[in-house]
Amino acid sequence: MVAKKHDFDVIVIGSGPGGEGASISLAKAGKSVAVVERHMLVGGGCTHWGTIPSKTMIHVIQQFSDERKNRLFDRVHHPLRITADDLNSAVRQVVEQQVRDREGFYERNQVEVIEGFARFVDPHTVDICDESGNHRSLTAKHFVIASGSHPYRPEDVDFNNPRVVDSDTILQIGQLPATVTVYGAGVIGCEYASAFKGLGAKVNLINTRERLLEYLDEEISNALSYHMRDEQGIVIRQNEEYRQVEVHDDSVVLHLKTGKVIKSDLLLWANGRTGNSAGMGLEELGITPDYRGNLAVNSSYQTALPHIYAVGDIVGFPNLASAAYDQGRFAGTHIVAGHCDAHLVSNIPTGIYTTPEISCLGRTESELTDAHIPYEVGHSFFRQLARGQITGHKAGMLKLLFHRETLEILGIHCFGHNAAEILHIGQAIMAQPVPYNTVKYFINTTFNYPTMAEAYRVAALNGYNRL
Repeated sequence: MVAKKHDFDVIVIGSGPGGEGASISLAKAGKSVAVVERHMLVGGGCTHWGTIPSKTMIHVIQQFSDERKNRLFDRVHHPLRITADDLNSAVRQVVEQQVRDREGFYERNQVEVIEGFARFVDPHTVDICDESGNHRSLTAKHFVIASGSHPYRPEDVDFNNPRVVDSDTILQIGQLPATVTVYGAGVIGCEYASAFKGLGAKVNLINTRERLLEYLDEEISNALSYHMRDEQGIVIRQNEEYRQVEVHDDSVVLHLKTGKVIKSDLLLWANGRTGNSAGMGLEELGITPDYRGNLAVNSSYQTALPHIYAVGDIVGFPNLASAAYDQGRFAGTHIVAGHCDAHLVSNIPTGIYTTPEISCLGRTESELTDAHIPYEVGHSFFRQLARGQITGHKAGMLKLLFHRETLEILGIHCFGHNAAEILHIGQAIMAQPVPYNTVKYFINTTFNYPTMAEAYRVAALNGYNRL
């Protein structure tokens, strides 16, 4: 009996970083590939609602804030203002360019992009329904689910009211608010709290945990809290949970379980995300999402059905666009070769675009202490660097953790302007084999002067001199 020929070798569901990584790698390996994207334009949530729009907005606000602080700026004769339209225009330009670039990737690699929502009708067939209600049935030997995630929305919160937004709808506001309450102090919440404060708004940040971003090194977390509270003037409420959200014509009121009542012009809900798995027919195939809509996968990103893979936010941690792209590539390699020797590195850098930025890699002090690993700490404070003084970006530090005996770098933690860029210098050295991954590299290397990269030499000497 001759096996039925499928329409494609692989169908990828979702065109975000995970879907792009999978589809392009598969196409370059000679596979026939289709990408199903439920929205009109490619790029997924990362391009249209998440990483690209938020980081563009944050960058524009940082430029605005820097300009207002400029020593040479005459605020009396040249008042500096910014509107929601200005922000949306800047974001739109970048998003449109990103979409054009990604469309070019698919076109050059002969990947067919199909608009619509994909639902499995059997293990090798999906029904695709577009916005007009037209249906199309396609089959494939393999599938990669890269459908991403969306903000979690409690049923008792009215997200239809324009005064209540989440990270997907925040850029749709028609005017900038004078007061903002951000519920949820994870990465998204902290980033937007910083951004709105940079616009001059009064900001309340409600944290459901005891301290900000608890997975960070405690010194970095505390530095962020201090800077947001004391330097920026953000009101932070720690260890709080909401009881009720009350929306009025002129305001939104957040009632907390502790009895506190917080009134503001806008409420940004930033408390968790849910995987985009609903309605895809996965349960009928024996693939059951967890309570957050995420899918379980093995080390090769295979679900309960080995020919169906899942990558990116739909599989949960680490929920990073950078990691999703690599996961997609690895899944593609496994489909082509039947194995994949490459895996996500154990130390994945984290970039948090607050003001100032945070970036970290490797282990924290508490993790090293719990593991009874003898370590030493080296600091470099940006206020003491010539480059920090020249640019005016004096808030922040670089912190190196290294083994007291082998001098091996165990953790890099950076808080300050361009931290997400600065971190990668240390990442390159930390990834080297012994004995090339030690603080000796930074001590014996000549850095351009003045630069922020010089922070590595200062921090390395600071820690080494304690031995």
